Amino acid sequence: METTKTTRRGFLATGAAAAAATIIPTAVHASADETIKVGLVGCGGRGSGACGNALRADKNVKIVAAGDAFPEKLDYLRSQLKSFGDRVDLGDRAFSGLDAYHKVLKCDLDYVILATPPGFRPIQLEAAVKAKKNIFCEKPVAVDAPGIRTVLSLVDQVTANKTALVAGTQRRHQAGYLETVKRIHDGEIGDVVAGRCSWNGQSIWFHHRKPGTPDVAYELNNWYHFLWLCGDHIVEQHVHNLDVINWVLQAHPLKAVGFGGRTEGNPSRPAGPPREVGNIWDHFAIEYEYPNGVHISSYCTQIPGVKSDVSETVYGTKASSRVSSYMIGKNKVAGRDPIDPYVQEHKDLIKSIREGKPLNELKNVAESTMTAILGRTAAYTGKEIKWDDMLKSNRTNMPEHLTMDMAMEIPPVPVPGKTKV
Repeated sequence: METTKTTRRGFLATGAAAAAATIIPTAVHASADETIKVGLVGCGGRGSGACGNALRADKNVKIVAAGDAFPEKLDYLRSQLKSFGDRVDLGDRAFSGLDAYHKVLKCDLDYVILATPPGFRPIQLEAAVKAKKNIFCEKPVAVDAPGIRTVLSLVDQVTANKTALVAGTQRRHQAGYLETVKRIHDGEIGDVVAGRCSWNGQSIWFHHRKPGTPDVAYELNNWYHFLWLCGDHIVEQHVHNLDVINWVLQAHPLKAVGFGGRTEGNPSRPAGPPREVGNIWDHFAIEYEYPNGVHISSYCTQIPGVKSDVSETVYGTKASSRVSSYMIGKNKVAGRDPIDPYVQEHKDLIKSIREGKPLNELKNVAESTMTAILGRTAAYTGKEIKWDDMLKSNRTNMPEHLTMDMAMEIPPVPVPGKTKV
């Protein structure tokens, strides 16, 4: 797969350099009684949801700018947030088009939410870091190794800017998870020797092409089904569970093997050529090897009728832990979370901005994203893939010089034994 050879810096080259040059850095601290001005890039379901989470996190938050490739998504955002009244005031700061993110970043913001499809994440992260913005960035942060390298190159710059970056891996802000992982790190289950994690779910949404819709516009509106935009569901969704495993083990895997495929007749994805129905799989099974010989079994599905299971479990020399259930052995170590973790992550971000102690979660989410990319590539190719080798890959999924009306060839569905690393 991943056969398009290009450079990310060529993406949206027309006008991008000029736009970046005019970005005005904003103050990165806010006192407790000041309005927290938030901008949004990507106004779909997750972006509008993240804005709602931010508004619930602090009474002084206002949404003051927004951008999306599609102008109608700005109307969708307004409709989703109308209950917040004048705390949503976009004024003349509502932008549409593929370059909308540059315009949002030029606004006076205390932080920006990045919630476009994952394929855009490295480019937009790079622009936001260069603009010295505090950032809330949805997961995953890339769909291929070149994107991961871009993101990793920004980690130290975030710290140097004295800005905050919180990722949408909300389990790391969830009270029950925090207590359970702390106890594991304190040695209550002994040394972790093995584990498993899964996001075995049912079907997902699918939007059929409207007559006359160009390829890129159609794929953006149906982004979950195209590798170049979502990275496949092991990257877009299962990254949450893999992030918990990395967090528990305080490491990333060294290598992976695996398999998977695309189920014929899956009712959530109609039959047809990749150009119309996408080219991602609907099931993966991966075995990861971590330092010290720890093996983790990883599973994810999007097949109606399959037993649902979203969980993480690790096995130690003293006991096991069902991390997702807050269990150490047979004991539940935490009760119901007092605050919605989707709200808590914004609370934590705002607190770190106000106190001048900015959080920086970029490396963690980059490594968790790379863990998912590693597993996906092992399954696509049918080969054992090492972390260091995968990270060096120069194959990218992102098209060059993207425009909304361009035609695009979509690679075939990956076939193990034929698909190249």
